[in-house]
Amino acid sequence: MSSALERTGPGVPGGYGDLKVLRGAPLPFGARLVPGGVNFALFSRNAVKVDLLLFEDPREEPAWVVPLDPALNKTGNVWHVEVEGLGVGALYAWRVQGPWDPEGEGHRFDPGYSLLDPYARALAGGETWGGPVYVPAGEKHRGLGSVLKGVVLEDHFDWEGDQPLGRPLADTIIYEMHVRGFTRHPSSGVSAPGTFMGVMEKIPYLKSLGITAVELMPVAEFVETGNVRTNPLTGERLLDYWGYNPVAFFAPKASYASRPAGGGQVREFREMVKALHAEGIEVILDVVFNHTGEGDGSGPVLSFKGLENSVYYILGEGGSYRNYTGCGNTLNCNHPLVRDLILDCLRYWVMEMHVDGFRFDLASVLGRGRNGEVLADPPVLERIAEDPVLAGTKIIAEAWDAAGLYQVGSFPAWGRWAEWNGRFRDDVRKFVRGDFGMVPALATRIAGSSDLYQAGGRAPYHSVNFVTSHDGFTLWDLVSFNGKHNEANGEENRDGADDNWSWNHGVEGPTDDPDVLELRKRQAKNFLVILMVSQGVPMTLAGDEVLRSQGGNNNAYCQDNETSWLDWNLVRKNGEMLRFFRMITLFRRRHPALRRRHFFAGLDHDGDQLPDISWHGVETGRPDWSPSSRALAFLLDGSESFGAEGDDDIFVVLNAHDAPLTFEVPYFREGFGWRKVVDTARKAPKDILREEKAPFVRGSRLRVKARSSVILVSKPRD
Repeated sequence: MSSALERTGPGVPGGYGDLKVLRGAPLPFGARLVPGGVNFALFSRNAVKVDLLLFEDPREEPAWVVPLDPALNKTGNVWHVEVEGLGVGALYAWRVQGPWDPEGEGHRFDPGYSLLDPYARALAGGETWGGPVYVPAGEKHRGLGSVLKGVVLEDHFDWEGDQPLGRPLADTIIYEMHVRGFTRHPSSGVSAPGTFMGVMEKIPYLKSLGITAVELMPVAEFVETGNVRTNPLTGERLLDYWGYNPVAFFAPKASYASRPAGGGQVREFREMVKALHAEGIEVILDVVFNHTGEGDGSGPVLSFKGLENSVYYILGEGGSYRNYTGCGNTLNCNHPLVRDLILDCLRYWVMEMHVDGFRFDLASVLGRGRNGEVLADPPVLERIAEDPVLAGTKIIAEAWDAAGLYQVGSFPAWGRWAEWNGRFRDDVRKFVRGDFGMVPALATRIAGSSDLYQAGGRAPYHSVNFVTSHDGFTLWDLVSFNGKHNEANGEENRDGADDNWSWNHGVEGPTDDPDVLELRKRQAKNFLVILMVSQGVPMTLAGDEVLRSQGGNNNAYCQDNETSWLDWNLVRKNGEMLRFFRMITLFRRRHPALRRRHFFAGLDHDGDQLPDISWHGVETGRPDWSPSSRALAFLLDGSESFGAEGDDDIFVVLNAHDAPLTFEVPYFREGFGWRKVVDTARKAPKDILREEKAPFVRGSRLRVKARSSVILVSKPRD
């Protein structure tokens, strides 16, 4: 049985040929190739009329309109249709009519908009970065609504045997990066700056860093043009550069592809993943399921608002949007239909795109109920944790939201969820800055934050440790600025965190003072040492390895310029820091004692008279936990490490005092001695050495200079 087909544009749509409309099937959602055509399926509970729109050009009016007959093309709350003669590359959207009652039932149906399919796997119309993507409400020709259209894709891709790598979380070193910003700078030297292809061309560099995973800031289609501000210093138009305004959760961003025509962004993303996997690098996606780019009631209508507003969003009195995200709306994550959307999306990225894990932006929002209440056992979080397809993936929560809910250490986990450990960031920053009273907290963070993660069946590796991330100061700015400098964001420096726990070391911002510069570099190395010798999963920020600066901007979400882009000239300029970064990641990867699967007990389990970890001060066995202390040392018993062969013993000394201290060196095993592998107070290349080249420590005492870190490794004497 077939229904009517209306041709609205001149001529026959290119490539569509003779079309025939059939009933179609309600599952799966989205647009899927079937023998001879394409099946379309869309959920809308309260719609009374639905049209499928087919386009020749995403910026023009539809060339064909396919009205769906509720008696024929509807099963339950799913509207569906099969179009014979349609194939790969077809462009489509939906037009949905229904009640308009935003202040009552929350409905915002409006046939004046063309709407994106929530299950669209690629979009056309947004191939140009920064280009217009929607026609604002109130303009004369609202029939377009959005220039973004879904693309019918071919399912086949030759993965050549590739699979997600499955590296244990405990053995992971994460490198957080922005796909566009990583190679957009003119100095990158790649053939396609700012794209997935650009990332591929830089894989040898990524591999040289010693990282095991890239965590990509949002790559699903988002609206970068929603920002209405300009840079007051330059008059430059500001964009939502970071990507936290999603409009299509399944679709890789077209403007991140060098060849986006016909859904080429999907192919290029897969090629990037395959190439990274070939070099042993996993891909973790930063996913944003807490809100969408449609904003509040005054925002654009692109998809969810016009399809089923009262289902997809958490609404308040009078149909207002509950804003637990700081972005205008909050996705109704624990509604069964939205839960299914999220699970279907995650499975798609794993099964069809081969990603290795996810970092969930403002993940605490996913723990809220339909009225915004905080749930004890949020269904969507449990389903993600227990899903059999996702069982081998990494799932990492940003365990807070913008409404004050802070769940670091208490995020519902089911033994699966890892967390960005914001407590680690703050405590380590305070210690390195030289704050008093931080030694006990530092020891807890180094030991894997058992105060946060030991309960609920979690392990040290469920703590993702970081000192810097995209949100906040870069590493170099952390040691160069006392306060934020966000004037260029056009918000009068009100945006961004005020508590950064940073220190400029005597001069605010750039300086030519050699003493200040030397101390800043030493402090940057101290941060890296603590990060890499702590139990848990270390995460670094792209560019920190070459001391990239954002000029003190700690909220560069809107800076699509050299503020945010990685300047590849720094690779040469700051080669000393790059060398240190590469060698400290290598040190961590060589030593399983730094990657434990279980929390320390402070006990001697193997009878060698050494506990798994012991704490020390300037005297062996006497750590100074007093408020005035700013130094800590600890010894790891390598024989109690993960792995059949164990590891070397490792002794770490951290001195945040403004004066040198002399530490007793613990006894070493018969026939062994301590090699000094790291000393951040020494000039390169002696700041970090290959273990077989490092000198043995003479005597039983070790002088450690002010604001410096030392690592000793027990090795056999010749």
